Amino acid sequence: MKKLINDPDNVISDALQGIAAAHPDRIKVDHENRIIYRTDGPREGKVGLVSGGGSGHEPLHGGFVGVGMLDAACAGEMFTSPVPDQMMAATKAVDGGVGVLHIVKNYTGDVLNFEMAAELAEAEAGTEVRSVVTDDDVAVQDSLFTAGRRGVGVTVLLEKIVGAAAEDGATLDECFNLATRVNEQGATMGMALTSCTVPAAGKPTFELADDEMEIGIGIHGEPGRETKKLAPAKDIAAMLTEPVVSDLGLAEGDTVIAMMNGMGGTPLIELYVMYNEVAALLDAAGIKVERNLVGNYITSLEMAGCSLTLLKVDDEMLRHWDAPVNTPGLRWGV
Repeated sequence: MKKLINDPDNVISDALQGIAAAHPDRIKVDHENRIIYRTDGPREGKVGLVSGGGSGHEPLHGGFVGVGMLDAACAGEMFTSPVPDQMMAATKAVDGGVGVLHIVKNYTGDVLNFEMAAELAEAEAGTEVRSVVTDDDVAVQDSLFTAGRRGVGVTVLLEKIVGAAAEDGATLDECFNLATRVNEQGATMGMALTSCTVPAAGKPTFELADDEMEIGIGIHGEPGRETKKLAPAKDIAAMLTEPVVSDLGLAEGDTVIAMMNGMGGTPLIELYVMYNEVAALLDAAGIKVERNLVGNYITSLEMAGCSLTLLKVDDEMLRHWDAPVNTPGLRWGV
């Protein structure tokens, strides 16, 4: 195993130091609590957006803190939920007087810890908190980490769309309702060519032969629902696209945002090959891609592979998608 690190025990702390050094114009870091904040917050009268999760999925979530997205992100240990004290501190710090929305991926630790943090923030500071749980992974109904579907790629799209709405002055209820709608109208399917290696563990999380791939993987280095022989990109694209389209009930005339996401170790050239195949399948089905993202947005350390997320969109969602955003991991219109 080769990693660009100093000490496996200090990877997260060192990375947070690096994030702070790289983006002082957009974010600030509470190193004691491992929380990344916007430099211009809190803003009076604006709904605060807080998310977080285990480290190893960068740029999610810390890379999406800034104008037009999150107000704060809590960094947990590698592939491990942040603790309630972190989440409560972030919630209280971003409260602009009109409430805070928690954006929580559906993993048991995340859900329980965010629930506890919300209760503590409401009890101690009187902060009104609403929570939306993303559960868009069509690959599994239950896993080692969840009760129900896992929260994966839709989380990125939701943070952008709802972040823009909050920036525009949407109320807490409006942000919650929009977030719920985004989650309900999006779905994701992922695959892997390799596993990944957690620095402290020093060995791969699962094994694949040179001619094998995993279909239906999550973002914590866990294997998928099926091991298959390696296939051409066009066949893999169909394995990802068909279950997502079916799950959403997409039909001719529908419009979507499509995200072809790298899992951390896949070259961009391969992601574009995959996107081309997905775009061709959607076009043949009469499904129009209004906007797209291609790149690494929610990763699993250095895992080679990709995930496809489709979000069925309307004019309101597209307007918020196109609104200015200025974060380390996503930037346009500014």
